[in-house]
Amino acid sequence: MTIKVSAPGKLMLLGEHAVVYNRPCLVTAINHRLQAQISKLRTQKIILNAKDVELENYEKKLEELGKGEIPKPAQFVEIAVRNFHKVYPLKHGVSITTKSQFKAKFGFGSSSGAAVCTIKGLAELTGINLSKREIFDLSYQTVLDVQGVGSGFDVAAAVFGGTLYFVTGGKEIEPTTKAKISLVVGYSGIKEDTATIVKDLAKRKEKNPAMFDDIFNTIAELVSQGKICLENQDWQSLGNLMRINHGLLVQLGVSTEKLDDLCVAALSAGAYGAKLSGAGGGDCMIALVSDKTKQPVEQAIVAAGGELINIQTGAPGVQLEL
Repeated sequence: MTIKVSAPGKLMLLGEHAVVYNRPCLVTAINHRLQAQISKLRTQKIILNAKDVELENYEKKLEELGKGEIPKPAQFVEIAVRNFHKVYPLKHGVSITTKSQFKAKFGFGSSSGAAVCTIKGLAELTGINLSKREIFDLSYQTVLDVQGVGSGFDVAAAVFGGTLYFVTGGKEIEPTTKAKISLVVGYSGIKEDTATIVKDLAKRKEKNPAMFDDIFNTIAELVSQGKICLENQDWQSLGNLMRINHGLLVQLGVSTEKLDDLCVAALSAGAYGAKLSGAGGGDCMIALVSDKTKQPVEQAIVAAGGELINIQTGAPGVQLEL
């Protein structure tokens, strides 16, 4: 018996970094998906394959899961299997093969997607009916176990799909607009590790907590206003909020000259708004556009040295693939 599942990647619209500190964010699931194929083994071990990240025939006994050194490409899947196995003991081993429609370097949430697909796939394979909330909780715990930090917004996008209003740890997970959001995405050409950036910011916050909290509170207010903009499809106002949010991320020290250049180029070409999306330090920026400005903004981002990535927002969450 083989189970196939897939989960979407994500893009942060507003609220990155602040969401790590008990503030809300707005995140949308995108149509670039991570897929997993899971089948039973007769032996009591896992076999993992992920050619995208050069993981081939990685094996471990079920009782050894989470112990010893784990290769980075195997961490999220192995720990997800361990966490599932703790609650719903597996009577057999499993073979898991993952494949992504997007490159891990883009920062679309491939690690969270791998954890979510693993939990969903194991539940389907073993006949256990898990709610989306239960899938979220097990997957989010996996991310915390591996990284030590994380708000869970990328896990929520992978599980629930759509465009979400999300508060740290899943205290609130609320669908917002069903409308497609017209975004142009530009990759900066630089890959940065999310956990490293989050931990670095935490150290700097310790030295000046009041200043950082003021910025996070302002970002939280932007998110609240942005939620209303999404519901009203007020793209001009949402774009203005994105501009302000990017400026605050610059103050937090998580943007880069390249990301700033791409955002300026997009705005100069007529975008409603532009900002980095995600942890920063590299990865992607997003620009909110109209039908009229989409092509000029795309051309401006390419001219500024960005790599265009075509996406659609509001993609469905984790699901079985036929």
